[in-house]
Amino acid sequence: MVTAGRARRKRRRRVGEGGPSAALAGRRSPQRRCPSSGPAGAMELGRAGLAWAAALLLAALGAQAAAAAGDFDPYRVLGVGRSSSQADIKKAYKRLAREWHPDKNKDPGAEDKFIQISKAYEILSNEEKRANFDRYGDAGESQGYSQHQHRQFHHFHEGFYFDESFFHFPFNSERRDTSDEKYLLHFSHYINEIVPDSFKKPYLIKITSDWCFSCIHIEPVWKEVAQELEALGVGIGVVHAGYERRLAHHLGAHSTPSLLGLINGKITFFHNAVIRENLRQFVENLLPGNLVEKITDKNYIRFLSNWKKDNKPHVLLFDHMPVVPLLYKLTAFAYRDYLSFGYVYVGLRGTEELSSQYNINVYTPTMMIFKEHVDRPADVVQARDMKKQLIDDFLSQNKFLMVARLTNQKLFQELCPVKKSHRQRKHCAVLLTGEGDKFAEAYEAFLTFAAANTKDTLKFVHIYRDRQPEFADALLMDEEKYRGKSAVVILERHNNAGKITYKILEEAWQGSKEDNFILLDLLDQLRTDPGLLSSETVLADLNDELAPMFLIRWLYSTLDYISDCWDSLFHSNWREMMPLLSLLFSALFILFGTVIVQAFSDSSDPRDSPPSEKEETTAKTEKNDASFSKESNRIPKKGFVEVTELTDINYNSNLVRLRPGHMNVVLILSNSTKTILLQKFALEVYTFTGSSSLHFSFLSLDKHREWLEYLLEFAQDVAPIPNQYDKHFLERDYTGYVLALNGHKKYFCLFKPHRSGDEGGTPGSCEDYDSSLHAEARGKSSCSPGSRSIKNKLHKLSFWMERLLEGSLQRFYIPSWPALD
Repeated sequence: MVTAGRARRKRRRRVGEGGPSAALAGRRSPQRRCPSSGPAGAMELGRAGLAWAAALLLAALGAQAAAAAGDFDPYRVLGVGRSSSQADIKKAYKRLAREWHPDKNKDPGAEDKFIQISKAYEILSNEEKRANFDRYGDAGESQGYSQHQHRQFHHFHEGFYFDESFFHFPFNSERRDTSDEKYLLHFSHYINEIVPDSFKKPYLIKITSDWCFSCIHIEPVWKEVAQELEALGVGIGVVHAGYERRLAHHLGAHSTPSLLGLINGKITFFHNAVIRENLRQFVENLLPGNLVEKITDKNYIRFLSNWKKDNKPHVLLFDHMPVVPLLYKLTAFAYRDYLSFGYVYVGLRGTEELSSQYNINVYTPTMMIFKEHVDRPADVVQARDMKKQLIDDFLSQNKFLMVARLTNQKLFQELCPVKKSHRQRKHCAVLLTGEGDKFAEAYEAFLTFAAANTKDTLKFVHIYRDRQPEFADALLMDEEKYRGKSAVVILERHNNAGKITYKILEEAWQGSKEDNFILLDLLDQLRTDPGLLSSETVLADLNDELAPMFLIRWLYSTLDYISDCWDSLFHSNWREMMPLLSLLFSALFILFGTVIVQAFSDSSDPRDSPPSEKEETTAKTEKNDASFSKESNRIPKKGFVEVTELTDINYNSNLVRLRPGHMNVVLILSNSTKTILLQKFALEVYTFTGSSSLHFSFLSLDKHREWLEYLLEFAQDVAPIPNQYDKHFLERDYTGYVLALNGHKKYFCLFKPHRSGDEGGTPGSCEDYDSSLHAEARGKSSCSPGSRSIKNKLHKLSFWMERLLEGSLQRFYIPSWPALD
């Protein structure tokens, strides 16, 4: 019995230590021993138990993932079949989007339904995602789960290795915070709506993902700040990097969590600790710094009097806060195109006169709007708690002056909109006037009339005829009648192309009582008889009078670009900086590489020093005595002759790819004659260096004799060349020869060294060349240093250069330029 009990306890311990798998393995392999007792056995017991628990967890997660993937069917959401075309899918999406848009459909579930419709269309409109959904039942990151499930479990079981793709199943979307659902952004929604809206309000966007523990850490702060800033007018957005990889990449977010701000289409990343104060300050720093002006007793008259220059109403906020509230700054940014904003800190010394004049309650925030009259506000609102909705309603009703000046086409379209129906007729009374005191009385009378006849269907505006001449000329048929006077026109816009119907007052507008009665009677008739506007015309778009100059716009753009580069330099990661660094290093490599190669190529052949002043004077005297042609008598641009060696490196640029009309004059020399010939060559061609179409080079005969021999074979019709394989092949001396090479047209002209006994002959003649070559073939070269001085070889080269520029030298054409090597 004791033995049997011990056996049963051992079997139970064996099963407990190794689990079912170990027990089965033990039956299959009797030789395998069970884990020993003690610490090692306990460790094996814990490892096996965790593996078994992980297997159960993986199975549960797989089942939940399959269920979550199967719950969402984009075909069912859009109501289309699996064989539907892209046109049918797009048509169904547009129909459902219009029906379930939260702004139009007040159903409580309309927002969730609209998100599902957008997600379904995003999947089906992308062929790759649609194919993945048809194949795996999911279009996201989990498409390969069924194929890799066994492999991932294998890693999980053996080494407790968690594959990162394991945490991106669709079921994780159910674990997301529901407070972020209404802020989720998609790529098309971001491009088409969020970016244009960022010109009216800043956006704070969070980049998150599933199983992001840092995202969980900042979640409480994010919730609090998002609710607070949204109430102030800041846009909030959330991007899920797992499902919106394209948008996350577009934003430049390569890690989660990331916080960024968007304003005026520009993205700025948040790099500080995620606390409430830092986030509020980050949003405030996104706003321009000149939105709100601090107003005191000293500058309020100047501020309110700028309505004529800015063509905007001016807003004053009286509050007891020492700093401008963020709500007021956000409001100023949203309405900056229509209103100018000032802030009065009533607790500051120096604002007593201002508060007393307008009877301000220093304990309650007060907002006033001033239009054409500085001494009294056009509208006032006062409340202990200034909410955004209250401010928006107040400002939207006072966006324009009573008689605003038409300074651009956008303002004209807003003040005088196109009629949509007979019941929604909008008429504009336009005062065509001029600038200066001469027209001030007529304008004041028109302003008084407008203040007494405020109606929703009628707007009063004025325009300066000198600044908008095309607009005025289209309305005033008889310009002589209204020259130097003001005129009033009543018009109605019919379309955005500029078509209008109008009627002009027969007499010029003087602002008298009679003029007021005539205009009032005309407006009364217009209520019952729309056909009163009998004249038609087409107006051109208005000039933008307040647009900044091009130089100022360019300066602002440059400053913004420099600011972006500076910010990216300190805060961007290496992935973002790689294109910039690659461009920088490439430019440095090209710059220094070229210098190094040129230095090594010229190290063995140092350039000759420029000719001395005495030699230059002698050369100029000789050439001035001769009868030079008009083209060759050019003024040299430099005090020296730049002669470069023709080598393998610069052969293509200096000859093969030479620009049309340019020629390279090449001197043939050897190492022993290099110094003397270059000095003489520089003296002879110095006068011609003023021509930008001539380039001067020299060719080493010791290095490139075969290239020269090949070239001279094309001149055999006048200068036969002996067989290059005869015994005198290497004895022929070509030093002192000059070739004028035209790389584009593939021809050359030839100058041969002058012989001392033939002073009266023509330099470079074909007869001299023939006899000279035969002499050279016999080893008795007339050009050798023993028969004459080396310097005389280039005698009268300047005359040959004259004939070269005249175009009278014989040309030898070649099929193509041979390689220099």
